[in-house]
Amino acid sequence: GGQKPVGPNIIGHRKRLECPQFENPDPVLIPVGYETSISFEGINLDNYEDRVFTIGTELMKNMEEPVRKESGRFYSFNGFSFSYDKSPETSVLFYMKDKRTGNKMDSTLNVTLYNCSVGREDCSLCKYADSKYNCVWCSKQKACVFKKLCSDSQNTECPNPQITNIVPLFGPMKGGISITIHGSNLGIYKEDIKNITVAGEPCIHQAEKYSVSTSVVCEIGRIGPNKSLSGPVEIWVNGGKRGKSRINFTYRDPVPQGVHPTRGPKAGGTNITITGQFLKTSSKEDVQVKVGDVNCAVKEFGEAIVCKTGEYQQEKLPLEKLPVTIHYGKSTTTSVQSAFQYMENPTVSDLQPRESFVCGGRTIVVTGSGFDLIQTAVMRVQGDNSSSVEEAHEKNDTVVQFRSPTVSGSQSQDFRTYIQLDNWVKELKSFKYYANPVFENVTKKVITETSIIIVKGRGFSRAMTAKEAQAFVGDIQYQVNTLQDDKLFLDPPSSKPRQRRDTRPELLDLMIKFGKGEWVIGSVQYEKKNDLSLYIIIPAVIVPMLLIIIISVYCYRRKSQQAEREYEKVKHQLENLEESVRDRCKKEFTDLMIEMEDHTNELSEGRIPFLDYKTYTDRVFFLPSKDGANDVMITGKLDIPQTRRATVSQALNQFSNLLNSKTFLINFIRTLERSHDFNARAKVYFASLLTVALHGKLEYYTDIMRTLLLELMEEYVHSKNPKLMLRRSEKLDLLTLT
Repeated sequence: GGQKPVGPNIIGHRKRLECPQFENPDPVLIPVGYETSISFEGINLDNYEDRVFTIGTELMKNMEEPVRKESGRFYSFNGFSFSYDKSPETSVLFYMKDKRTGNKMDSTLNVTLYNCSVGREDCSLCKYADSKYNCVWCSKQKACVFKKLCSDSQNTECPNPQITNIVPLFGPMKGGISITIHGSNLGIYKEDIKNITVAGEPCIHQAEKYSVSTSVVCEIGRIGPNKSLSGPVEIWVNGGKRGKSRINFTYRDPVPQGVHPTRGPKAGGTNITITGQFLKTSSKEDVQVKVGDVNCAVKEFGEAIVCKTGEYQQEKLPLEKLPVTIHYGKSTTTSVQSAFQYMENPTVSDLQPRESFVCGGRTIVVTGSGFDLIQTAVMRVQGDNSSSVEEAHEKNDTVVQFRSPTVSGSQSQDFRTYIQLDNWVKELKSFKYYANPVFENVTKKVITETSIIIVKGRGFSRAMTAKEAQAFVGDIQYQVNTLQDDKLFLDPPSSKPRQRRDTRPELLDLMIKFGKGEWVIGSVQYEKKNDLSLYIIIPAVIVPMLLIIIISVYCYRRKSQQAEREYEKVKHQLENLEESVRDRCKKEFTDLMIEMEDHTNELSEGRIPFLDYKTYTDRVFFLPSKDGANDVMITGKLDIPQTRRATVSQALNQFSNLLNSKTFLINFIRTLERSHDFNARAKVYFASLLTVALHGKLEYYTDIMRTLLLELMEEYVHSKNPKLMLRRSEKLDLLTLT
C-alpha cells in the first residue's frame, strides 16, 4: 500500500471522536409555525476558529441560516418557522456546512418538531396534551396552538360537550347493553363524566372504556313504564356543562322469525341466517347466539344475523330440531323454536385420481355422502413450510370436485392433504404430490397441418393422463393422443390453422399444459405451400367469371327477345280472331235481318204457329228423326220385351240416381270425351239428352255446367295458341262439353 496522508488537519484512522462535530441542541422541542432560537455545542473545532458556518435541514429545502458563535464552544441560530401537519410530531436533523468550502460537517443536532393542532381537534384534547408542548386552546382561532401563537386568554374554558353519534341507535326494552357516545369536548379525564341519560333513563358510565374527549361508553337500563321509547342522549361533564344529542335513541325488542338453512353437520361450520323484525337492536359485541347449548359465532349483524355453528360435542345427535336463541346484552333473550338440526358428518368413500404434480390444477373427484349439508368445501395441502388451499368448483350430495392446490417445492415431498367440509376435516392419506415433469425442447421445427408431434421428457405419467393433458401450437389446440412416462404424441387439430398471405415464416410457441402448469418447450412453424403467383390466380378466377357473366347476359337477352316475339305472335293471332268474329257477326246479323223480314211477311199473312211443350222441346234439343212422331224421344216408350222391361226400368232408375252424383257425372263426361269415336254430333246428342234428364234440377245442372266451363277455361289458358270461347250459336250445353 501507499503512504498514509499526514498533516495537522488530517484525522487518523479510528479516531472519529476527534473529528469536528456539533451536538447537544437546546431546546429539543420545537413548535410548528414559531421561530425558535436553538443553541448547540461544537467540539474539535480548533482548526476552524475563523470559519463561518450555516445550518439547514431537509425539511426546509433551499433554506439555510447563518450560525452565530457564542461564548466558548457554543453556537446558536435564530431557527426556522416550520410548517408540518402530517403527524403530531416528527424528528428533524440539522446539518452544518462550512460556508467557505461548502462541505457538510458531522452533526447530531436532532430535535423534535411538533404540531399542537394535529390530533387535538377540540378543547378537551388540547388541554389533555402534555404540558411540555405548551399547547393551548385558542378560542379566536378555534384551534389548538402553541401558546405564544395565541393572543387570547390562555385560561379559556372549554365549550359544552357536543354529541355527534350514538352506536347503536336501538336497544332492548330491558336494557343491559352498552352504547358508545361519540363527540367532542367530552371531558379530559374519565372522572369528568358526571351523569349520562338515554331517553330519560340513567346510563351507567363504563370508565374503563373512556376515550379522552371523543367517546364515552355506558350501559343502558330498563325503560320505565309509561315512558317514551325514544329520546335523546344527554351527558354532563365537570363544570356543569351539558351536551344533548340531536338524534334519538330508541328502545325496542327484536323478534326473530326464521332460520335458514335448517340442517348442518355435527362438526359445525354452517353459516345460518336468522331473519325477523328489529334484529339490528344493540351492537354486534352485545349479541350472542346459541343453537341449543352450542355457541354460534356471530359473523354478520344487521337486519339479518349470520352466525357460524359450533361443534355438537355429545355423541348422540338429537332427533328433533334445536331452538336458536339470541341473547341481547345481559337481560334480553329471544329464540326461534325447532329451528336447526344437527346431522351426521359427511363420509368420504373414495377419491380419484390420487396423484398431482406440485403445479396443481388437476381435477380431483371425491365421492361419498352427505355433501348436500356442506356450504364450504376446500382442499388444503400442508407442506414443510407452506400451505395451499383450493375451493371446490362443483358439488352435489355424493360428489365434490376440487382442483389440486399448487404447492411450492420441486422435489417429491411428504405433503399432507386434507379436505375441509365446513368444520369437518379429513386427511387424504393416500393422496400424493410429485415433482413437476421435465420436458425436452422440440427438435422438429417445421410441421405440416397433419403432422404428429412427439414431445419427449420424463415423469409425465406419474400424475397425468392423455385425456387431461393439453397442448397448443400458437392458439391452435392439439389433441394429446398418447401419454407415456417419457413421450407425448400430439394429433393435429380438426380445424386447420388460418393461412397467412405473407411469405414470412411465423414461429409459434409449442406449449404443454398439465393442470395449472404450463411449459413452452420450443417454437415451430407450419410448412409453407408453394402458392401460385397472384398474376396466375387472378386471371384464372376472374376470366371464367367474366365469361359466365357474358353468357348469362346473352342468354337472358335472347330469351327476352324470344318471349317478345311470342307475345307479338299471340297478339296478332288474337287480332285476327277478333276480326274474323267481327266479319262473321256482320254477315250473320245481315242474314238474320233478311230471315226476320221473311218471317214477318209470313206472319202478316197468317197467325203465329204455336206448338205444344213436348214438340217444342223435341225440335229445340234434337234433330229431326227418321221415325218422325214415333221416335222414342217423342213417345217416351221403349220397345222392350215384356220379360226384360222390369230389369231395364230398374237399371234406368239406378242410372238416374248415378246422374245425380256430381263426381260420377263429371268423370262420366271426361271418360266420354277421351273416347276417339265421341264426335261433335254425338256430343250434341249427349248434351241434349243430359239437359232433358236434368231439366228438373236446374241448380245441380248449372253447377255441372260451371265446373265443366272452368275446366275448359283452365285448359285453354295453358294452351300456347289462343282460342275464342262461346263464339258459336249452338246451345250452351254443347259448348261446355266441347
